[in-house]
Amino acid sequence: MTATTLEKGRTIKTLNNIAERGLKVFSKGDYIIDNDNENPEAIVVRSFNMHSITFGDQLKAIARAGAGVNNIPVDQCTERGIVVFNTPGANANAVKEMVLTTLMASSRNLFAGVAWTKSLQGEGEQIPKLVEAGKKQFVGKEIKGKTLGVIGLGAIGALVANDALDLEMDVIGFDPFISVDTAWNLSRNVQRAMTLEQLFAESDYITVHVPLTPDTKGMFNEKAFSVMKAGVHILNFSRGELVNEDDMEAALESGTVGQYITDFPNEKVLKMKNTVPIPHLGASTKESEENCAIMATRQVKEFLETGNIKNSINFPNASLPYTGKLRVAAFHENIPNMVGQITQAVSSYHMNIADMVNRSRGGYAYTMIDIDNKVNGDVIPGLEDKIKQIDGIITTRVI
Repeated sequence: MTATTLEKGRTIKTLNNIAERGLKVFSKGDYIIDNDNENPEAIVVRSFNMHSITFGDQLKAIARAGAGVNNIPVDQCTERGIVVFNTPGANANAVKEMVLTTLMASSRNLFAGVAWTKSLQGEGEQIPKLVEAGKKQFVGKEIKGKTLGVIGLGAIGALVANDALDLEMDVIGFDPFISVDTAWNLSRNVQRAMTLEQLFAESDYITVHVPLTPDTKGMFNEKAFSVMKAGVHILNFSRGELVNEDDMEAALESGTVGQYITDFPNEKVLKMKNTVPIPHLGASTKESEENCAIMATRQVKEFLETGNIKNSINFPNASLPYTGKLRVAAFHENIPNMVGQITQAVSSYHMNIADMVNRSRGGYAYTMIDIDNKVNGDVIPGLEDKIKQIDGIITTRVI
């Protein structure tokens, strides 16, 4: 692809087709979208596997237009001071609609019924009689009054829970890490499960919305199935690896699990009985792709222009109102006296500090300092290099 010059300036590279409405965010400012550039300042990506890519020394940010970041070498980015963004919640409505759609359709055996009906091709005038005679094998059940268990009450889980209540289901949720913002948006009528085992035991349907971690990998296993209601329906629109597929196959054979609806089909899943394999359509809507693209590009633009960080998965979130004053932004190890050394470096240039923020995340931290003095030009000669010489500094920018 050739470069599209908006105005001469910062170079952005995309590794997938990014919705045009998202790329328009870069139309206001000094940006070049150049997908052939091997050393851009920022990359916007969807599902492209970046683990084999060599990063240039100008790369400052990677934005994933979506929630999952398994395709990005996050640890390598952190070590090099490259901020990685994702877009939590941007595709939440799309996934929620798919969850509720498949919840109802599978409960009514719609998928199996449609497939059987299509198999009647060639029966001619006998089709109406065959349909009437055969429909009883697809008798389903209504979801009204049934209990839906929601594991993970983040952006997607909270929407699913609230809308399921509107469908007159009983809803029980489990999320030991629920955020304050999510809690505010969650209906008070969602019952709280104190343990996963409680949710497993009480639910007629279970939908999972958690990231894949060492703790969640294989969480749906023989032990979990052993406490569930017979015939439970399980919906997985998060990650295929959350399910132990050998144990799921056995549970489907025995009827412990009535149906398994998954957005992550593979050869083994396709051979299982009573499965609804979906070709990874959970977030595949035009609206979702646009929302993710807009959110991703806005976060990149904000970071490049002001240093502010929101929705990073490897840097701490940090923000200061941008007034146009000179700003120092440093990513560094989270060790004693780092802030003191940075402010001392600024003070050595006889500069007053107007405002400052320091946020940490694990072994790393991010510091922004606004300088109060009037500065001729946009560079203080030597300041950036002086800060870089501090032991523990990973990257520094003067904005």
